[in-house]
Amino acid sequence: MKIVIPGGSGQIGSVLARHYRGAGHEVVILGRGAGVTAWDGKTLGPWAAELDGADVVINLAGRTVNCRYTEENLKQMMDSRVDSTRVVGEAIAAANKPPRVWLQMSTATIYAHRLDAPNDEATGVIGGNEPDVPAYWKRSIDIAVAWEAALDAAVTPNTRRVALRTAMMMSPDRGGIFDVLLGLARKRLGGAIAGGAQYVSWIHDRDFLGAIELLVARDDLAGAVNMAAPNPLPQRDFMKAIREAAKIGLGLPATAWMARIGAWALRTDAELTLKSRRVVPGRLLEAGYKFAFPTWPEATADLIARWKQPTG
Repeated sequence: MKIVIPGGSGQIGSVLARHYRGAGHEVVILGRGAGVTAWDGKTLGPWAAELDGADVVINLAGRTVNCRYTEENLKQMMDSRVDSTRVVGEAIAAANKPPRVWLQMSTATIYAHRLDAPNDEATGVIGGNEPDVPAYWKRSIDIAVAWEAALDAAVTPNTRRVALRTAMMMSPDRGGIFDVLLGLARKRLGGAIAGGAQYVSWIHDRDFLGAIELLVARDDLAGAVNMAAPNPLPQRDFMKAIREAAKIGLGLPATAWMARIGAWALRTDAELTLKSRRVVPGRLLEAGYKFAFPTWPEATADLIARWKQPTG
């Protein structure tokens, strides 16, 4: 197969490229750095020829959310997601031989902050109207909704479209999310935040890849799909499992205001740790996908074992 990955220079793109190239497939990364096919993420150009005749497009493009939520950063997050999705749709529409399937990155953050029940695709509550959260959290929901709306607006009758509502994808790669969390735990900073009752949704990299393969193969699956393991857990238990797997005893707790100060110092936003993301993979389970790592303790034990290997 030929697989084109716009915005594929980050952690998820690296995991996908490594997997598919290792299986003998052709992978083309669209990006702005060295060693990739150049594109600007908003206008049609020579890069669009790569989509003509490709089998699969996996669009990961979008400014990182790991930043301070200033007006400028929020605008960049919105524009980079909507513009890149729109122009990928335009390229597919113009192709003589369009891809069979377009997997479009989205986010599990689209769901409401809640502790009472999990969010699946059928019954999940879209966020933005919660009365008990900071008002600016709605901006993340607005971005997610606009992102998926751009996918829905694309005119690609011969290309199946899937919105990947993705939780934190955990791999042992250096610089990735798990590497950062393990680093905090190793510094004894991996305790409960604001009591730790807020849920953490996640997916092991091998299950992320397995789910992607299922979505590529199954022509009957389209629309929103939650890319998350079936057992989200409270943040205090999530970090405890990392500490136990890494044989780290103490994890200092932090209050909400401490988390906000720490987030500011790290040039990020406290929403990333304070919002409860209780997301479950209803459609993947209905489609018969069997998770290799359905629970976090076994997943984190595998990730740490692989993190310790020289190749990471």
